[in-house]
Amino acid sequence: MAETKKQKHFFDEDRQVHRLIWAFFVLCALIVGLDLIFRRHLSFEEGILPAEGWFGFYAIYGFVACVLLVLAATQMRKLLMRGEGYYDE
Repeated sequence: MAETKKQKHFFDEDRQVHRLIWAFFVLCALIVGLDLIFRRHLSFEEGILPAEGWFGFYAIYGFVACVLLVLAATQMRKLLMRGEGYYDE
């Protein structure tokens, strides 16, 4: 049999993964820095929620929302998970 060469994927090397993670950190720092410079959020009317004016509010809000979604999904998994042979007849 002829051997097939397995092509390496971009994420197979740890070095590439670490570069990508650092790029995400730099991007997050850049976005928070831009929030510090440009403190206007035009998508909301002024005075509806005072916390919107806090520095980093949207970053904290997004992080907490993601954590809550993951925690809710792990609890839902316990309810929705089927046995290994559920679909076998």
